[in-house]
Amino acid sequence: MSSDDINHHQSTINTFTCVRCGLTVSTLVPDGGRRNHCPACLHSRHVIDQVEGGPSDCGSRMSPIAIAVLRTGDWMLIHRCARCDELTSNPVCADDNQLILMRMAVRPLAQPPFPLEAFGTL
Repeated sequence: MSSDDINHHQSTINTFTCVRCGLTVSTLVPDGGRRNHCPACLHSRHVIDQVEGGPSDCGSRMSPIAIAVLRTGDWMLIHRCARCDELTSNPVCADDNQLILMRMAVRPLAQPPFPLEAFGTL
C-alpha cells in the first residue's frame, strides 16, 4: 500500500459526511478529542445503541434537541433519533456552532411550558 493510499484510507476513517447538511466533518476536534456530530448543524447519525451498548441497526438522523450541563460545567448535546426516538448525549465541542447551541440553551426561557402571565399574580 502506497503512502497516498494510507493517507486516503486514514482520511476516510477520520471524516464523515453530515446526514443533514452534507458537510465533510473531521472526527477529530481541535483539542484532540473525538466528535460524532456535525459542528455546523449539530446533527448526527444513529450508529450506537445506547441501551444495548453496541452498534445500532437504525442508522437514522439524530437531531439536536437540547443542551444539558453537567455538575462539572461541561455542556452536553442531547440528540433524538428521527426514526426510533432514542436519546443520546455527547460532549459539545469547542468548534460547534455557537448560535445553534445558544438557541437551544435559551429555548426553555423563551418558550416556557406555562403562561408567563401566572407570575403577575404572585
